[in-house]
Amino acid sequence: MRNPPSRVPHQSAPARIDELEAQLAPELMSVVAGARRRAHRGADAQIDTAHLLHSLLEADPEVRAVFDGEPQLTRVLGYLVQRSIGYGLRWQGTVEDSGALPVVRRREVPGWSPPAATAMAAALNRAALRGAPRARGLDLLAALAADASCRAVEVLERAGVDTLSLTDRVSAASRQVSWE
Repeated sequence: MRNPPSRVPHQSAPARIDELEAQLAPELMSVVAGARRRAHRGADAQIDTAHLLHSLLEADPEVRAVFDGEPQLTRVLGYLVQRSIGYGLRWQGTVEDSGALPVVRRREVPGWSPPAATAMAAALNRAALRGAPRARGLDLLAALAADASCRAVEVLERAGVDTLSLTDRVSAASRQVSWE
């Protein structure tokens, strides 16, 4: 009698996650762990860009410093907290797919929404262009702000953040940061 086909994902999937996370600075690995916890607590199937933004803002002082003062940062965190408790922006339990970048379909990472995986890949590319061996929080913030159709940008815009101006501030801050 033949065994039914296995429903367990092929072993290469965890290697892809390990490969991705191995290229992150320790601070950014902490951000990913926080985003993973947020997704799990919210019964979301995947880490999305709003999970990443929320964890990034809580964990990285360099990222918080690029916002136009405390009121703007407070508004962004307010939207993110509302989302995490199931109030306000109604994404809980849904899968994020901004559709902004068709290449995302080929870059699927188990447990990550396609836009979140694309943002992380863009953060890694940004670090590589700088000659850095690992991506940092400012790399990820720049990548998140670049996808006008992702949940993170929706949160930023609802909080009154001009994402083009934010991208400029991230670039300026990146030039001032000592990259290891």
